[in-house]
Amino acid sequence: MNTTRLAFCIFLAVIISGCAASRPDPNPLQGWNYCFSRNPFRSNKTVLDDYHDYIQKLPPEERKFVGIINFFEDGTGQHAVQIEIPLNGTWWEHDLIYDKENKRVKVIKHRNGRYQS
Repeated sequence: MNTTRLAFCIFLAVIISGCAASRPDPNPLQGWNYCFSRNPFRSNKTVLDDYHDYIQKLPPEERKFVGIINFFEDGTGQHAVQIEIPLNGTWWEHDLIYDKENKRVKVIKHRNGRYQS
């Protein structure tokens, strides 16, 4: 009986702590289309130079952990570069939004989850 009670208490603690954990921020690129193998940005020098410059201006601690870089389009001519950075147990995303003329119009930095190192 004590073993069952202990197992139930552990299970309950896991459920409660899981529910209390913070949720990732809403995805600002939800509804945008991911650019798979046909990456239009590699030939777009303006956007390429801009997001490389953005990365170079990040604080050194963030810059050294820059991970996956994703590319998106929204169907209206706008596009976005998403830079993923795992830092101190949190996955951060930097979303750089560009208009039809390849001018960066917005930067959104948000959490996309947590990890254990």
